[in-house]
Formats: sequence, structure tokens, C-alpha cells
Amino acid sequence: MVNATKGLFVSCDIPMAQFIINMNASLPASQKFIIHILDNTRLFVQPHAAEMIRSAISEFRDQNSYEKPA
Repeated sequence: MVNATKGLFVSCDIPMAQFIINMNASLPASQKFIIHILDNTRLFVQPHAAEMIRSAISEFRDQNSYEKPA
């Protein structure tokens, strides 16, 4: 018998994948969204987590970007 799970395929570089994995690990068990870690750069996550991941990455990039003073 085949089991199918609906999910979202995420492909990114290794540091960003580690960021997503750490974000998932910081959540309580009932809110974890990673279904399977395929390899160092690819993850299979629950579809409802897409916007949460996007906003966390955007916030992370905003905090870690340098803007030259005017």
C-alpha cells in the first residue's frame, strides 16, 4: 500500500537549509513543519509553512544585510 503526503519541495543552499531546520527545531512538536530532510539542500515541508518560511527568511536577510551610510 502506498502512502502519499502533500507537501512543498524546498531547494536552497546549505546555510539557508540549516536556518530552516533550526527554525523547525525551535518550535513545539505540534507545530513542526518539516516532513523529511532529503539532503543538505532539499527539504520536504508541509504546505501551510510556506509563508512562515518566506517571512522568516526575509526577516533574517533584513537583519543580516549591510547598507552603506549616506
